[in-house]
Amino acid sequence: MLQNELIAAGEVWLVGAGPGDPDLLTRKAERLMAAADVVFYDALVSHGILALIPEGTERVSVGKRSGRHSKAQESINDLLLAAARAGRRVVRLKGGDPSIFGRSAEEMEHLAKAGIATRICPGITTASAAAASGHASLTLRGVARGLTLVTAHLKAGEPLQLDWEALASPGSTLGIYMGRAAAGEISRSLIAAGRHPDTPVMVAVNVSLPTERLIRGKLSALSFLTAAISDDDPTLLLIGEATAGVPEASGRLQSAVISDLISVTGE
Repeated sequence: MLQNELIAAGEVWLVGAGPGDPDLLTRKAERLMAAADVVFYDALVSHGILALIPEGTERVSVGKRSGRHSKAQESINDLLLAAARAGRRVVRLKGGDPSIFGRSAEEMEHLAKAGIATRICPGITTASAAAASGHASLTLRGVARGLTLVTAHLKAGEPLQLDWEALASPGSTLGIYMGRAAAGEISRSLIAAGRHPDTPVMVAVNVSLPTERLIRGKLSALSFLTAAISDDDPTLLLIGEATAGVPEASGRLQSAVISDLISVTGE
């Protein structure tokens, strides 16, 4: 099959770029990027992945970073529609998986109303990559039988309204995307709803990239653990007993954790 046969003229593919490491990109995603006439990409798509886009393919940054959206979602929808109507082969490149906090449904609905064919290529979501880096599991027999993923990203001034009692269930793992700024509120709310203060947490920063940091601690210290993380560093919070990792692996991570804690305390 020729590369450009992967995408029909006037068709849009929503493609998951994964957490950032080009080696975690799916083979299909790379082939779709090579077949595109134009790639619309989010701010969290790494430079290493953008480098895989062939020269001559138009690249359009559409921002979509927490707190600093360069384009409104409606504008992105219209850009995709205009490119498809012009008969171009379109890739919409999204960090992680398009169907997990990627607003893919909004883009597909907008395109479908105009009769534009849209397809999805899944990607590795950050929670999976973070667990792998931390030698941990998102579920664990007899300990964590469920996994809940939520986002703490809000518009300015909006309160963080989540079902804290449901999220505080001790028999599950909780993954909170974009949770750094709300870490203190998350910790207090979960503990107030019944989650034990000593519940293990793993704060994962810049997952899968050379600058990745994994910081382990307890739920009661979550605000402290995130205090030194920059606004520019994508951060995921993993909460639950399963995130503690296997003992032998946790030992290998100890020096990195201690280094991060020193930077937090300023020692």
